[in-house]
Amino acid sequence: MDDKRVEQLKRLPKIDLHLHLDGSVKPETIRELAHQQGKPLPADSHLLSRMQIDEDCTNLREYLSKFDFVLRFLQTGEALERVAFEVVEQAANQGCIYIEARYAPILHTLEGLSVEDAIRHVRDGLRRGERQYGVIARAIVICMRHDSYERNEAVITAAASHYGDGVVAVDLAGDEAGFPPQLHRSIFELARRLGLPVTIHAGEAGGAENVIEAITSLGAARIGHGVQIDGHHEAMELVRSTRTPLELCPISNVQTKAVNSWEAYPLKRFLDFGITATVNTDNLTVSGTSITLEYVMLLQHCGLTLGDIGKLIRNGAEASFLEESLKSGLIDTINRQLAEQGL
Repeated sequence: MDDKRVEQLKRLPKIDLHLHLDGSVKPETIRELAHQQGKPLPADSHLLSRMQIDEDCTNLREYLSKFDFVLRFLQTGEALERVAFEVVEQAANQGCIYIEARYAPILHTLEGLSVEDAIRHVRDGLRRGERQYGVIARAIVICMRHDSYERNEAVITAAASHYGDGVVAVDLAGDEAGFPPQLHRSIFELARRLGLPVTIHAGEAGGAENVIEAITSLGAARIGHGVQIDGHHEAMELVRSTRTPLELCPISNVQTKAVNSWEAYPLKRFLDFGITATVNTDNLTVSGTSITLEYVMLLQHCGLTLGDIGKLIRNGAEASFLEESLKSGLIDTINRQLAEQGL
């Protein structure tokens, strides 16, 4: 792709709705956190190889293993606030004007922080990033698939206490193949009773039936990934008829083999079918990606046009969980800035 087209993509206003905090930590930050915390690093110090997936990745479980190395450095309030701030910085550098950063607070309680502490520190880091870079940043709080009801109940309850105070939704993530969504109906019934919007990782490492379950039983207002509905008429029709947006993460989906190749990536089919699709990064560091690179790959490999990219960005604004008092302004800003660029 020529440099002029890439520069045009860089100038577009962008939305990133599916962005994992612990998958987007900069290697230099881990190096500094390790020094501050007195924790040793591997002797070879090849940090990026421990944090980023390579082309030999075979599945989602292998992909998720990259998170284990990072998490032991994210057990203090200072560390969480820093990486939250830096994810806003990285988003600003790509022209994002709104992001939803997601994380599982229970994973940051290994050295004394509470779930409430983790939520507050991430909130403070996102807000500091907002003030410095002008990017609106909100948080999605994750329940882990392998965790017990009691542990996830603590997460949902804490998220509810911070809903409207930086938290905009809750999510379910982790090993989809090993822990399908029907195991978690009761915890997301609690989320609904507490008034929390829900997005669910589904149809990534599991089949289209997981997407149907997430929408009909878990109350998902959005679906994380969802690529496995391709060719499954019932699931595609349900997603379209309920206007449930998909949070697609193309580079990650190809890396985890959720989709076998770029040629098979279903985004254009989803758009043609009338599905509300959005494009996001998933994990900036683990996937070695940026929102601009996602757009570049779609233009190169999936037959999309700049007009399609504009539609995806508008979909992102409309699908956001941003509070209603600000959401109309976000949509207006996106529409105005895209129009200024001929989209």
